[in-house]
Amino acid sequence: MEALDLKEQSHRRFNPLTNEWVLVSPHRTQRPWQGAVEKIPAVARPAYDPTCYLCPGNSRAGGVHNPQYQSTFVFENDFAALKKDTTAANIDVQGKDLIVAEGESGICRVMCFSPRHDLTLSTMEQSAVEDVVRTWTSQFAELGAIPGISHVQIFENRGEMMGASNPHPHCQIWATSSIPQAPARELSAQQSYSGKHGNCLLCDYLKLEEDEKSRIVVSNEAFVVLVPFWAVWPFEVLVCSRRHLGTLPELSGNEASQLAAILKQIVSTYDRVFEVAFPYSMGFHQSPTGSHPEWHFHAHFYPPLLRSATVRKFMVGFEMLGTPQRDITPELAAEKLRSLATDAK
Repeated sequence: MEALDLKEQSHRRFNPLTNEWVLVSPHRTQRPWQGAVEKIPAVARPAYDPTCYLCPGNSRAGGVHNPQYQSTFVFENDFAALKKDTTAANIDVQGKDLIVAEGESGICRVMCFSPRHDLTLSTMEQSAVEDVVRTWTSQFAELGAIPGISHVQIFENRGEMMGASNPHPHCQIWATSSIPQAPARELSAQQSYSGKHGNCLLCDYLKLEEDEKSRIVVSNEAFVVLVPFWAVWPFEVLVCSRRHLGTLPELSGNEASQLAAILKQIVSTYDRVFEVAFPYSMGFHQSPTGSHPEWHFHAHFYPPLLRSATVRKFMVGFEMLGTPQRDITPELAAEKLRSLATDAK
């Protein structure tokens, strides 16, 4: 049988974290940065915006005033998607497993990264990003210890394109009574791999990637950023800890600093791709509460931009009805990001 050429021939790639596939069509376009690159002017934002409901001292919905915070600031979401007192009851109409619902309780918080309205993770000082990591860690520990909480999801939507309603640097933290679908799939896959191979899925995967090197973007002593072999989004990356650990509280002091450094570096690199504040959804996948020794700490970055600051990838047609598909290979995307990362520290 003829050998498969991943650079020229259409093929499917398997995602072992989700047991799903992605269709790759490298023959459609060989270089993601060819052609016209539309630029958009940078938006100048003030350090303080009197109309921003996240800036220090300003009023939020319902009349609550933010304190004059100097570092990070966390508060209960004024428009929370989850309620703490929701009943755990369930519904199954006629007992046929067709019209089914169950109560989902939880806690939703908003976390401001900085009092400065005009900063992002890429433009904040390293020490300030370390403060962000410390606050993430304490929030995960606090929420994960609450009885009835099964999972804590920390995520950031950056940019209007990703639905961010406010440009002030912030993220959200949702603690849920059940394990959401994406981490539940990853938990099942990691448990299955551990049972079959007697080792950690991401530990083994990281070793393979470090051997091949073609998809690694940046790395430091504690973390590796790479475009995963099965990436769906054009410039998607996976941030993976070198040491096998499950959650933020398990990081050593040096590892926490290394995480802050590599997050600042990859976001700064993104901003260089099309010379614009790169939009993305980012989230940490940490071990659910309870004992899950097979879980490996990692984060996903899902940016939508494809060929310029204004041209994005959409999931439509075959991708909605069949399988996700990409033209730009993960190897080419990693090459592009790697070429921009050297001075993005």
